[in-house]
Amino acid sequence: RGMKLSNKTEKLRTLLAEDGGLVLPGCFDALTARLIERAGYPGAFMGGFAVSASRLGAPDTGLISYSEMLDQGRNICAAVDIPVIGDGDTGYGNAVNVQRTVKGYADAGFACVMIEDQVSPKKCGHTQGKQIVGRDEAFSRIQAAVDARDSLREGGADILIMARTDANATDGIEEALLRARTFAEIGADITFLEAPKTIEEMKAYCDGVPGPKMANMVEEGETPFLKPERLAEIGYKGIIYPISLMLAGLQVMEDALASIKGGTHPDNLAGFGHLRDVVGFPEYYDVEKKYTTD
Repeated sequence: RGMKLSNKTEKLRTLLAEDGGLVLPGCFDALTARLIERAGYPGAFMGGFAVSASRLGAPDTGLISYSEMLDQGRNICAAVDIPVIGDGDTGYGNAVNVQRTVKGYADAGFACVMIEDQVSPKKCGHTQGKQIVGRDEAFSRIQAAVDARDSLREGGADILIMARTDANATDGIEEALLRARTFAEIGADITFLEAPKTIEEMKAYCDGVPGPKMANMVEEGETPFLKPERLAEIGYKGIIYPISLMLAGLQVMEDALASIKGGTHPDNLAGFGHLRDVVGFPEYYDVEKKYTTD
């Protein structure tokens, strides 16, 4: 079991070392993770916004708990062979909680866990009212995560740490850059400066911080919405689309409900056979046949 988990982390590590941008669509359940894998993407991102919306029908304002995120993540990671990055929010408490979160996410099968410097309860990075913890607390949070990662490696397990700062919204780009640089120095595998507002800020981040960097493409968000090639040119390695699939599904499902209500049947549905394929009926029947005793 430890081998399987570290394989996904090793896959992600290899992908991060390759040239070009790494496009990681956002999943929020096992089905969307499987669709991402079937579409040929090298990995996926499980974000708190989409999981909170799909699992609770609630906003991403720290209402969802560690155990709910972990449960969702375990199902997602078990459904696919591609590496998944999991949103670990603030680590759900103090430094000891952060270490529990890192170990829990590694055990669930995540290749990487994201820990951020917001005050708990946190808020979606592209909404109002965000607050961040002081520098010392932010740095000790990431130090705790890195220490947990290192102790996991000693025991044969593996996970990467993505350290996120939301300081740009509250204290400006210089503070955000200082935090991101320090996260990299502490030993974070990937940094994530959330919600740069201009291409200049994006360049300042990519030029001023070492190691792999994450771009967050949120439709109608705070950050310029650029193509993957452009983001890679600027210096980003990872490119996540945390709510694109949810927005796509929302539109199509609302259209289908309106059609049914209006007495017509939706005309743009997937085939039932295709759905059976996606969720694995053919594989199930193969295994069932193997063990049938008549």
